[in-house]
Amino acid sequence: MRRVRYYEYGGPEVLVMEEADIPAPGPGQVLIRAEAIGANFVDVQIRKGPSSGEIFRRPLPGKLTGDVVGPVQSVGAGVDAGLTGRRVAALAEDAFADYVVADAAWLAPVPDGLDLGAASMLPLGAPVALRALRSGRLSPGETVLVHAAAGGIGHLAVQLARVLGAGTVIATASSAAKLRFARELGADVAVNYTDEDWADQVRKAAPRGVDVALDPVGGDVLRQSLDLLAPFGRLVVYGVAGGEFADVPVTGIFGLRTVTGFSLLAWRAADPEQARREVAEVTGYTVSGKLRTTVHARLPLTEAVTAHRLLEDRSQLGRILLLP
Repeated sequence: MRRVRYYEYGGPEVLVMEEADIPAPGPGQVLIRAEAIGANFVDVQIRKGPSSGEIFRRPLPGKLTGDVVGPVQSVGAGVDAGLTGRRVAALAEDAFADYVVADAAWLAPVPDGLDLGAASMLPLGAPVALRALRSGRLSPGETVLVHAAAGGIGHLAVQLARVLGAGTVIATASSAAKLRFARELGADVAVNYTDEDWADQVRKAAPRGVDVALDPVGGDVLRQSLDLLAPFGRLVVYGVAGGEFADVPVTGIFGLRTVTGFSLLAWRAADPEQARREVAEVTGYTVSGKLRTTVHARLPLTEAVTAHRLLEDRSQLGRILLLP
């Protein structure tokens, strides 16, 4: 089979296609024949190496994560043999390949007729967007600020904020096309966060402050988002896409504000049953049409370098899919 790995840190060009044996699923695992693989931005930071920060340090050879969609080919010890042949989606390591091994405990069943883009969001993107909003304790009628609102997770968070009853949704993105995209998804206000006065634009849209802010960027965006919160406002940090880690100023939280960090893997470990229920919940929203996944590009597996260039340029609207 074919797979994509890298043997040195660097730009997208370090990704190489190679031939490898089809892996065998171990205990508690399944083997999936990949129909589609959703690419994740975090791998851009990991691929760059130690310069991205200690939290992104991984050993070589580098393996790319991804949200894999396809039928189960075989199962390992302790796994229900009835899963064989079922179409599933799963977050997996070493995912850029024709065949991928995944943890059977976290498979997301794919309903009949669901397209590849939407299916690829079931194991990671949609559950992260939903739980980030719930970690912010969003109540109906409240104002939500969604950063990186045109990205893979952000464009789902805008929609789910509406599903959960947000009164006002403010989206930030980095280009006119992305701002239009966010408005089409349901954002009331869209602000370009590359503008020097972006925070002032948010204040104008939410004079009393925002109740919930979702931040996958970090750095100065995090610091300014904290300052934008209303009394009792909640900031949820679920990524450091900007590459800069920010200290939370004590003076910021003295204003009756809170900051919460969110990680999908930590959430699964802390409350696995609720995590599984939320996968089923976002699947229901997707099937009903309340949650739509936009696919920016569908590329053959041989164009993994192109996929990573798109991610690194941050030019995409929604998801990038690789098709083996």
